[in-house]
Amino acid sequence: MTKFLSLALVVIGLFSCSDAVQDPPAPGVARDLAQQRANSVSAVQYDLLLKLPEQVAEPVTGIVSIQLHLNDASQALVLDFRAPVDHVIDVTLDNAAVDYSVTPDHIVIPATSISAGDHAVQVEFRSTDAALNRQSGFLYALFVPDRASTAIPVFEQPNIKARFKLTLEIPAHWQALSNGALVERDTSDSQRHLLRFAETLPISTYLFSFAAGELQMETATRNGREFTMYHRETDVEKLARNRDAIFDLHATALSWLEEYTGIPYPFGKFDFFAVPAFQFGGMEHPGAVWYRADSLFLDPTASRTQELSRASLIAHETSHMWFGDLVTMDWFNDVWMKEVFANFMAAKIAGPAFPDLNLDLRFFQAHHPTAYDVDRTAGTNPVRQDLDNLSDAGSLYGAIIYQKAPIVVRQLEDLIGEEQLRDGLRQYLDAHRFGNATWPDLISILDPLTEEDLQQWSDVWVAATGRPQITAQWSDGGITVRQADSDSARGLLWNQPLVLAVGTAEGVAEYRVQLRYAEAFVPMATATSPRFIFGGADGVGYGRFMLDTQSRSALLESVHDLQNPVQRAVVWQTLWEEVLDNTLTADQFVAALLTGVERESEELIAQQILGLLRHAYWQFLDENARRAVSQELEEILWNALAAASTPGRKGAYFNALVSMTLTEAGTEKLRRIWRGDDALKGLPLQEQQFITLVEALSLRDPANAPAMIDAQEQRITNPDRLARLRFMRPALSSDAALHAAMFASFSDVAVRRQESWVLDAMSAIHHPIRNEASLSLLRESLNLTEEILRTGDIFFPLNWLNATLAGYQSSAAAQIVADYLQANPELPPRLRGKVLQAADDLLRVARF
Repeated sequence: MTKFLSLALVVIGLFSCSDAVQDPPAPGVARDLAQQRANSVSAVQYDLLLKLPEQVAEPVTGIVSIQLHLNDASQALVLDFRAPVDHVIDVTLDNAAVDYSVTPDHIVIPATSISAGDHAVQVEFRSTDAALNRQSGFLYALFVPDRASTAIPVFEQPNIKARFKLTLEIPAHWQALSNGALVERDTSDSQRHLLRFAETLPISTYLFSFAAGELQMETATRNGREFTMYHRETDVEKLARNRDAIFDLHATALSWLEEYTGIPYPFGKFDFFAVPAFQFGGMEHPGAVWYRADSLFLDPTASRTQELSRASLIAHETSHMWFGDLVTMDWFNDVWMKEVFANFMAAKIAGPAFPDLNLDLRFFQAHHPTAYDVDRTAGTNPVRQDLDNLSDAGSLYGAIIYQKAPIVVRQLEDLIGEEQLRDGLRQYLDAHRFGNATWPDLISILDPLTEEDLQQWSDVWVAATGRPQITAQWSDGGITVRQADSDSARGLLWNQPLVLAVGTAEGVAEYRVQLRYAEAFVPMATATSPRFIFGGADGVGYGRFMLDTQSRSALLESVHDLQNPVQRAVVWQTLWEEVLDNTLTADQFVAALLTGVERESEELIAQQILGLLRHAYWQFLDENARRAVSQELEEILWNALAAASTPGRKGAYFNALVSMTLTEAGTEKLRRIWRGDDALKGLPLQEQQFITLVEALSLRDPANAPAMIDAQEQRITNPDRLARLRFMRPALSSDAALHAAMFASFSDVAVRRQESWVLDAMSAIHHPIRNEASLSLLRESLNLTEEILRTGDIFFPLNWLNATLAGYQSSAAAQIVADYLQANPELPPRLRGKVLQAADDLLRVARF
């Protein structure tokens, strides 16, 4: 057996059958390598043993036996393993020594050493911790999109599905779960137990996972199916309060999806783990779903919006069992497909359980504003993106996939019909079950079901960036609606159904038109000019709906009087777009929002108003303007809190006060609540709310922050929440040296492993209340983004940028961003796009 450890020896050691030298594979998984392997490798099975030590400082080690069939042996056999050379301990082929080389991200067995047919490759290795999320007392693997190979030698690509058989050696007092059911726990060693899990059905490497540690279990049966929830929650009342709802929501989602798809749940058991401070909302490993614990375990003050969000999250992850797990994208350029159908199905599943909520309103609020946040920027991207190397797959994720794409599919459903879409999806899932498919595969199934040209439709909505600019102009006899592409050289036309709301002396009327071309005419009987016109009034239309001067003024004054809640939500978003385009001042908008706080009766819109108020208050009002309005704002919010009829709505107003209070009198009121001197009638605060409150008070009262945090630490009963607050201490201080030292520590990838904590700390360091005192760290924060893209999970780079930039308004900060972009012309295009997305508010408010 020979190990080639230098690049020169690697190149010498790789020969084809014709003795011609082959180039070593590129780092990551290039698409040509993926295509070659997909054509030559099949019938893959992983038999994996991992030894998990209790101490985080000790390494995870393992042995994997990979059974495979090789159809074509003319090329080297390349495994993916993103680890240092010394982490590869031994490699054998068919139980015999074999020549192999270790190149960046790969283990290579030359073509001269292997033949076509069945083989077993065994690798003894040491894992890296990059995707194992190791913490005191527990760990969990998170391999999406391309991180399985940081822990295990595998074929890291979605279209080489495999069966996994896992054995874990763990401390005797730990529990563990994985995709397969636990079939045996060997307790013969009193210190270390051996857990064997059943072999999985074929899944992609990013869907394989496991967790282990000091975990608690709750088991329930619903509709004849057993569910097990693993967790680390120490609040017994919180657990009891949420337990049944969590199991019920899973059972409801499974039953609905089995009916809709016509395919029974395909993966046997259904376990899930409520992960403390999980970096995503959820992750859909079949048989072992991960959730952010706070998203499942709601406080008694949770709003109906939060309850619906939990139901939607559970429905989303459950939908993935069919859309993403059973049928998986062939390559990660189609990752959006699994996300769009999970979100789309979640909206259908969760809604009926909330008959008191307006679901059309919820769909608009959950999708359009966030999609617009990206699509209006210079850094936007299409729904379906190109991908040359799997190492860049993490950069594909974002609001366009999660929020714009469901809008697109809803319009597709309107275009071809609800039953036609369902039947087409059933055919798609059945044709590709336990396999892979592409967007063109689905289009080829749907296209015969409609007279519409779906390929042309897809070229605009799926393959292109941006949104149309839509104007509506009244003239005697009707309204002329025009759409334009902001990129005039491109000249795209977005085919979509459009609803206009027209306000006259008689009231508000809606008019529908199919906007296929650059212009459409809507006849009207009135001979007098309307008070206002706005587009997208049904909450489905997508675009920048421009307001004329008269409509802008009228809607700013009368948005509260619109009877249709969807129309009110659309108008608030449209007025916000006017602020961003500098046709409406932030002062005017904030004044209207404060009136909205006082007058809005619909809880979902009240939440929307509070979100817009926070955004405008911190990012578009300068410090003087904030101080000028702060007393009025706080009084209005306290009055709204007192008048609110439900704990959920009271909690929304209280959270807004915690976020936006600036006056000394308001700060003292919050301080008295935190100390326990005062209580909020009808709003019992929970442990996490007191933690959030002390963090807000620390920013406003830095002199007393250490003592307050000390006192809060003594109150905390949950070890994970206590560890997080201790981590946050330097960021909550007013000492710039502590901020700088904490930021410097983030250059160490090991310190960044707890990503949600790091993001909270960055938000505190760069909080606008500090009046840009951390400006000196801004360029360094941007400089670190490329490394974060390479080493972090999929949402970390954009979240890092948002946490860094959201606190700034000045021209100096905008100049730092501009200088960074100019100095880095070779920045990966998608990362450049994320910088532009995160910096968009700053560049607008600084008029850069």
